[in-house]
Amino acid sequence: QVQLVESGGGLVQAGGSLRLSCAASGRTFSSYAMGWFRQAPGKEREFVAAVNWSGGRTSYADSVKGRFTISRDNAKNTVYLQMNSLKPEDTAVYYCAAGRSRYSDYTPKNWGEYANWGQGTQVTVSS
Repeated sequence: QVQLVESGGGLVQAGGSLRLSCAASGRTFSSYAMGWFRQAPGKEREFVAAVNWSGGRTSYADSVKGRFTISRDNAKNTVYLQMNSLKPEDTAVYYCAAGRSRYSDYTPKNWGEYANWGQGTQVTVSS
C-alpha cells in the first residue's frame, strides 16, 4: 500500500502557472509508474499525464501536451506536475495515482491501471 498526498493547487489567472506535488509513502515508490488525473464538476475523471518508474518515459493527454510537464524525484518520493499557460478549462480537482506493475516502462492512461490514489487538490483557473 502507498499513501499519496497532493499539494500545490490554488487559484490562478488564465496564462499563469502552478506546480503540483505528490508525496508518497509506503511501498517502494520508485518502482512504480505515477500518473496525474483530473476531474471537473459533472465530468468523468480524465487522464492528464504519466511517468514510468525511472522518469525516462512520459505520456500526456492531447489537451495538455506542450503546456504540462510531469517529472519525478525518486530520492524524495515525489512526483510533480508543472502546469504552464493554464486555461479556464483546466479547472478541476487533480489527483495523483500510483501504478500496479513494478519496473515497467509502460505509462498507464486508464484509471483502472492505478492501485492507489491521493485525496486530490483543487486547481481553479480564472478567465
